[in-house]
This record gives sequence, C-alpha cells and structure tokens, in this order.
Amino acid sequence: MRQIRTRVPGESRSAVTTALTDEDIDYHLTEEVSGRGAVMLDVPVPGGGVEPVLDLLYDAGLPEDAHTVVTEVETRGSTTQDVDDLADRFVAGPKGDSGVSYSEIRERAADLQPDRPTYIAFAALSAVVAVAGLLLDSAIVIVGAMVVAPFAGSSLSAAVGAVIDDREMVVESVVSQVLGLVVAYVGAVAMSFVLRRTFFVPASLAITSVDQVSAFLTPSLLAVVVALAAGAAGALALATDLPVSIAGVAVAAAIVPSAGTAGIGTVWGQPLVVAGAFVLLFMNVVFINVSAYVALVALGYRESVVESVRENLSVSLRTGAYALVVLAFVASIVVVSAATASYVSFEGSVNQEVQTAIDGPAYDGLDLTDVSTSYDAGDVFGGEVTATVTLDRTTGTAYPGLAETLQERISAATDRPVTVELRYVDYESASPGD
Repeated sequence: MRQIRTRVPGESRSAVTTALTDEDIDYHLTEEVSGRGAVMLDVPVPGGGVEPVLDLLYDAGLPEDAHTVVTEVETRGSTTQDVDDLADRFVAGPKGDSGVSYSEIRERAADLQPDRPTYIAFAALSAVVAVAGLLLDSAIVIVGAMVVAPFAGSSLSAAVGAVIDDREMVVESVVSQVLGLVVAYVGAVAMSFVLRRTFFVPASLAITSVDQVSAFLTPSLLAVVVALAAGAAGALALATDLPVSIAGVAVAAAIVPSAGTAGIGTVWGQPLVVAGAFVLLFMNVVFINVSAYVALVALGYRESVVESVRENLSVSLRTGAYALVVLAFVASIVVVSAATASYVSFEGSVNQEVQTAIDGPAYDGLDLTDVSTSYDAGDVFGGEVTATVTLDRTTGTAYPGLAETLQERISAATDRPVTVELRYVDYESASPGD
C-alpha cells in the first residue's frame, strides 16, 4: 500500500476534502503550525492508485507544484476500510488480479532502463567482457558479461508498452534495443581487434574451434528455449513485483555472447561466423520480445490495447506507419521462426542419425562427445551444411569409412548435401593388474 502526503494550501482545503469525501476516500488532516492555514493531507491508497488519486486532487484545486511525498507503507490488520474498494475503482490492472497495475508495471519497466549514456557504456563494457570470456573459453567470464549487460529493461519495455498501449514506451524500447546491439557489436569488434593486434590472442587462432565461440555460431533448440524462457521470466517478474535481476541475466545470456561472437568473427575475417552469430542474435531478440508479450497477455494485460485499437482506429498517415511497423515485425517473426524451425529439425535429424550409427556393434570402442552443425553461406539457398562429430576412442584404433557412413545417413535423412567432419579425441587407460 502507498501513502500520499501533501501540503494543501488553505484556499484549496475545502475543494480537496470535498472531492475526497465525494469519492468515499479516507484521509487525515494535520494543521500546519506555521499559522498560514495550510494542512498536511495523508491519503492511504493501494499500489497503482497513486496517479489516479493525485489527478483527482489536482482537478479539485491542489497546486501541481505542491510539496508531495509518496511512501510505501506496511499495514497490519485493517488500517483503512476502503483501500480494496479504491483498488477496484482506480487501479487498472490485469484480468483476475493476477499481476500489478498498469501504472506500476509501466514504472517498473521504465526503472529498468538507465539513462542513455550509462546504457551505452554498460552495453559496450558487457561486450568487451563477453569477448574476453569467449576467447578465454571461460563460461564464468561470460556470465560476468551477462551481469553487466543492461538489456533487460530495453528488451522488456516493448512488451509492456504494447500491452498497456504506451506507444512512446514501445518506440523508446525499440530504439534502445537497436542502439544497444549496435554498441555491443562495435565494442566487441574493438576488443577483438585490440586482442588480436597486441597478440594477447594468437592472430592465427581457429576461433571456431573454441568451445564457447562455437556455441554461439548458429541457432539451436536450446538457444530458442533460453530466449523464450528469458522473455517470459522477465515479464512474470515485472508483473508480479518480483526482482527482475535474475531474469535480466537470462535476457543477457541470449544477447551478449552472440554479439561478442559476431565481433570476433568480424576481426578474424570469418563472414560465416558473423552471419551465423547475427542470425542467432536476431532470433533471440525477436523471441525475447514475443515471449514477454505473450506472457503479459496470458496474465491478462491486454484489454487496453484492444479497446484503444477499437476506439482510435482511423485512416491516417500515422496509422499507416504503425501498420507497416507491425507488419514488418510480424514478417520478421515468421521468417525467423521458419528458419529456426528448419534448423532445429535438421539438427535433430543429424543428432539422431549420428547416435544410431555410433550405437552399432562395429563402433563399441567409440564414445560420442559432441555433434555440431554449421551452415555455409549458400545454405540460405539450399547449399551445403557441415556436421562436425567429436568422438572419444582408444589410441590407435581406426574406424575407416565412418565419415562416409555418417555422410550418407545424414544426407538421406535430411535430403540435403552434408559434409561430415570427424574429430577423434584419443585416450589411454590403465587398470589394476594391467
């Protein structure tokens, strides 16, 4: 619950108290000791009811520059009988009271976004840390980059603005997201360039062989799950008045490493790495926004949008511009979803065929360690795909024809030309009595 405490001048006292009485709102007056006839007005209101009640006071004659303090108070028992009634009358919220009010969720989303210079600085710094973690092959350092990243607010604000019909918030969110991604990419390029030119990292390093880098080269089912869960978790935290910090790390997990990988690929002159990382980045951003919006709609934050469209729909240049933006966004969702579904299906077929082949008795001495797939540049037009299979084997054991077997099985199952690369990790073992 909140409490509004404001100084009411003597000439406004009667009108203000009459307005509160007419609305059946409890209040308390304290005479000011200055003798000027002013009083201190205390009004307990539910969370989300501050703005409507203040508007009522201003309309009744309270000066808008009056000294006003809004505090959060902890109640025990029934301190005011009409707070629940005020919530029903003044607080616009989701259906079924399943979340905080529109005004509160707007405020919480806005508070997540730092000022523009701070946002830019943290976006660049998160990319710098991410590049270091990727090239060091250190998951811990990459997690540090996610903690620094400021993308939670900008990513979730678009969904909040959409469901509560705040166009300004949506536009600001989109601008912030684009700016943040550009800054992160530029920061990643700068950091990669410095590391390579100063020989902190070997210039001839095969970046695709670094595990952390290769994990963010192409879309995957797990990447989709992370993006969807991050957006939904962020929206749920906003709507239920829970800390958004943990969900913010999940949002950053879907964004920062991909931006860092794109920067590394640019400096190392690997266009396929850059293209794959950008596809993954764009896919994650789209799914974060969509899942956050769907989660808020599921919680009941949708009536204002429907009513606004029905009441304000008209033929105008602005309406046409909004329609084009919506169509472009929907088209991007369709394209990204179709491409992601295609890739995930292909990846699943590859994993299944490799596992089935390795399970055969001829390959009892092999243990499957990893299967990764990467698209070549021409794959957008149906080109060749490369599947890299990593296997553990006893030193000196040969498996001739395995690559050809896997290539034939995968090509037949996916109906696409596939190149198979095998990587063997040799090991020796010794047991008691040997």
